[in-house]
Amino acid sequence: METPFEFRLRVRYAECDAQGVVFNARYGDYADLAMNEYIRTLFGDYQKLLDRDVDIQVVSMTLNWQAPARFDDVLCARVSPGRVGNTSFGVKVDFHRYGCETSICSGELVYVVVSPASLTKQPVPHFVRSALAEGAPGIVISHAGEDVSTGQS
Repeated sequence: METPFEFRLRVRYAECDAQGVVFNARYGDYADLAMNEYIRTLFGDYQKLLDRDVDIQVVSMTLNWQAPARFDDVLCARVSPGRVGNTSFGVKVDFHRYGCETSICSGELVYVVVSPASLTKQPVPHFVRSALAEGAPGIVISHAGEDVSTGQS
């Protein structure tokens, strides 16, 4: 089985709480960053969706934590396609520390497709449905600055 799309980021000091771990609400930000990169990988610049009268809005985000992440950890957010309905679609996100396969947080995001002009729900267009079905397996986008040649974060 191929590795799903992966977005990497480094935990910044300001993202940690009084206990010295990533504040739980930050995972929503991280999931959004990962999804933006996933969408960019599938469709190119986000404007390309808007130019086709397609926008997406989060209607549900469910996250479950298994372990803490700390300052300076490199987190890998693996994004894979979920269910595609009539006007909405889901994606799964699973967070790991770089170099470790143990999940620290997992979740699901559900998006509804809307017309940018009216903000009313629209059917998922065929080109979106096809791209989501294919996903972006094996693609890695990193904003973490890790040294991939040595495997060191």
